[in-house]
Amino acid sequence: MRARMWVGLRSLSEGFGLFGSRRRSVLLTHVCASSVCVADMAEEAKKLAAYAAVDNHVQNNQVVGVGSGSTIVYAVNRLAERVREEKLNIVCVPTSFQARQLILQHGLTLSDLDRHPELDVAIDGADEVDSDLTLIKGGGGCLTQEKIVAGCAKHFIVIADFRKDSKALGQQWKKGVPIEVIPMAYFPISRMIAKRFGGVANLRMAVSKAGPVVTDNSNFILDWKFERGQNWKEVNTEIKMIPGVVDTGLFVGMAERAYFGMEDGSVQVRDPPVN
Repeated sequence: MRARMWVGLRSLSEGFGLFGSRRRSVLLTHVCASSVCVADMAEEAKKLAAYAAVDNHVQNNQVVGVGSGSTIVYAVNRLAERVREEKLNIVCVPTSFQARQLILQHGLTLSDLDRHPELDVAIDGADEVDSDLTLIKGGGGCLTQEKIVAGCAKHFIVIADFRKDSKALGQQWKKGVPIEVIPMAYFPISRMIAKRFGGVANLRMAVSKAGPVVTDNSNFILDWKFERGQNWKEVNTEIKMIPGVVDTGLFVGMAERAYFGMEDGSVQVRDPPVN
């Protein structure tokens, strides 16, 4: 992490205004809070969590599910390092086009669920993690394939930075629960969700293209902004029963452990509560 400082100089033309006041040059200085950018802290935290997970859960002769998103980039970096240095025999199954490209770029062995339907471990990020290890995923639009791969793994490990840690869902993540839907059904599904569970379910629109976001499965995504705490296991099941819903970004009872990179450079580990 490095300190950054931006210094801007605005020179105003000298002269006399309407009332004879003289304009002066103004020096504007902005120093990032505590001399360290929050973004830099978050990136370092992602790396710490990813490295800890790969070091603790990946062993020789394993099939590894590779998640999607910004944090997983560090996990693949570390996985590639260990494969080179320790001569590990690792096979990787991706959860998205992004994950597939990362695997290939690092020279790792690429496979799929046809050839390896049972994985030893899957490592993935999350948009938010609550105290029960219930997750919101799908901010990157890959929720269905991520859930399939996680469900095929003996162990599902989550990596995240300190900003994703919450006592209850919705505390940190304000963009709602992603829900992948068949395109023709998005409007009736959005109305049904709002009627049954409250809140609003908006069609996710693309940034660099006209129209909605289209997933790797050629579907649309609704972002359900809920109004209150829910019984997430029941809500997840009920939403999935709506015709046209492919899957939700709620991962309930799936994660075995979560690693959080913290602001102070430490890594916090969380296991599910013992019932």
